Amino acid sequence: MPYPATGEQLTESAPVAVRAQILSTEHWSLLATRNLAWSESFSRASWFVTVVSATVVALALVADSTDLGSGFRVFALMLIPLLVVIGLATVVRLVQLNSEDVELVSGMNRLRRGYLDAAPELERYFVTGHTEDVPGIMRTYGIRRTRIPASQYFSSIALLVSVIVAVLIGALAALIGDSFDAEIEAAVISGLTATLAALATLVLVVVRHVNRAWDRRPSDHGEPMAASRT
Repeated sequence: MPYPATGEQLTESAPVAVRAQILSTEHWSLLATRNLAWSESFSRASWFVTVVSATVVALALVADSTDLGSGFRVFALMLIPLLVVIGLATVVRLVQLNSEDVELVSGMNRLRRGYLDAAPELERYFVTGHTEDVPGIMRTYGIRRTRIPASQYFSSIALLVSVIVAVLIGALAALIGDSFDAEIEAAVISGLTATLAALATLVLVVVRHVNRAWDRRPSDHGEPMAASRT
């Protein structure tokens, strides 16, 4: 049988069983990709926390051997910036993974809509959502809301890692102030200011990326998938 020419579309429709099999294959592919994303998210966060913990132990040993002298400050000024860079890279990747997860869930909801188009009488048996808007995706996540809850932001791994990164930035600012013979009060104030500023910036970045991922979804949760793409 000759292959169709480029740009030529097949007009013969596939049987219902073949359609369901194709949709099911795509569904499992998205599910596997989502599992990989979740595994990477947890591994990256765990790896960062492990590096931070090991660095704190190393700093404690150096502080004990140098009596918090200039050697400790040099050692800390070498390690903490490295932790900040690793932490920022971790936050960026976690935000990307969160956006990818929303896209994958949206795609899985679209496939469920395809199942229901083939067998609409099964809709009452579906626990997860089958629309690509916020309520449909929230339903797949197990949250019966029509809006994004605040817990979606504050419980995210990216935001928790952002808190650690902000504290590291504050510690670095205080250490730099102390290295320039600043008063202890001034060093503490500079550290707290840097922590709050870094935390506010990172929270803003995380919230914006989460909203951007959700805002790409259609707003009419009652609209079928084929119509919502037009």
